[in-house]
Amino acid sequence: MKLPRLPLPGRRPPRELSDGTMSLMEHLYELRRRLFFAVLGLLLGGIVGFIWYSVTIPPIPTLGDIMIGPYCAVPSQYRADLTAGGDTCQLLATGPFSILQVRLKAALLAGAVISCPVWLYQLWAFVSPALYSKERRFAVTFVCTAAVLFAGGAVLAYIVIREGLVVLLGMGGDTAVAALEPDKYFSFLIAMLLIFGVSFELPLILIMLNFAGALPGAKLGQARRYAMFGLVVFAGLVVPGNDPITMLALAVSLCVLYEVAVQVSKVHDRRKERKLVAAGMGELDDDKASALPGATEAVGGVAPVAAPSPIVRPSAVTPTAQPPATPPPVTQTGVPQTGVTQPPPPPVPPAGPVRPDDLGDAT
Repeated sequence: MKLPRLPLPGRRPPRELSDGTMSLMEHLYELRRRLFFAVLGLLLGGIVGFIWYSVTIPPIPTLGDIMIGPYCAVPSQYRADLTAGGDTCQLLATGPFSILQVRLKAALLAGAVISCPVWLYQLWAFVSPALYSKERRFAVTFVCTAAVLFAGGAVLAYIVIREGLVVLLGMGGDTAVAALEPDKYFSFLIAMLLIFGVSFELPLILIMLNFAGALPGAKLGQARRYAMFGLVVFAGLVVPGNDPITMLALAVSLCVLYEVAVQVSKVHDRRKERKLVAAGMGELDDDKASALPGATEAVGGVAPVAAPSPIVRPSAVTPTAQPPATPPPVTQTGVPQTGVTQPPPPPVPPAGPVRPDDLGDAT
């Protein structure tokens, strides 16, 4: 018997099985390869961000100047001047590793933004083979829209942070000046960028649920008051600060985006309704079963069951079955005897209790 040939250690199995599908090990190999290229893209982007932090790439200013821009926009009377003369804008480092940590954080953040085409493509290349063509079109549309909304939220946060810092640092008046630490300032800045960017994905999530049929536009419109109240409370809770400008900007933006999601959902519902009416399915009830293909009537339209007929009760005395006839005796030669009169079988007494009339003369 010929044994099957086993793969050598370290050799990869075939790319596909006989039916065209990939095995579990092939999926794991593919995931490992995609993750490797995605991490490599992030690493290269981080290196570029680390260099860009202090080196100007014309006409773009340095990454450090971009990130410190909102703090430098605060009036000078609210900021501490750490140099002897001159109007400079600098942060105050209180630890030996503060500046290095801030530079690494800024480099990683910039690397994630710079290398987003690389890791987004790797993610898409791993997921897209399992999607249909229609699902791919929807996925591309939603991913692009999500990127635009996130970028819009981050830009709005960068603009609003300036006014928020003016309010926060100006609360001390002329009695105190602020000298912010790099790690705390950049943590505050990154948190604001992420909060605004992620919050701006709210309308996209609502529209996705509407397209999936789980959330009609009419219900979104009916819940407008409660939703906007909840968005205002959400903006007050997630913003890292007590300035009303930042909270108001986030709350108003979320309310506007919610209204956009409501209108888009209603337009989609109307288009869907028109398509159903054109297909002859506009008057169908959601709780009524549809007809099977080729059936002449809908499921559940059968005739009612007729009333049962009465059952005849059997008599009290049931005659017993007659015993089978006795076969003719067989001779020694194996031939049945014929012409021999067999004695009649004995009478079978009637079933049930014996009455005196049945005993005859014996009584």
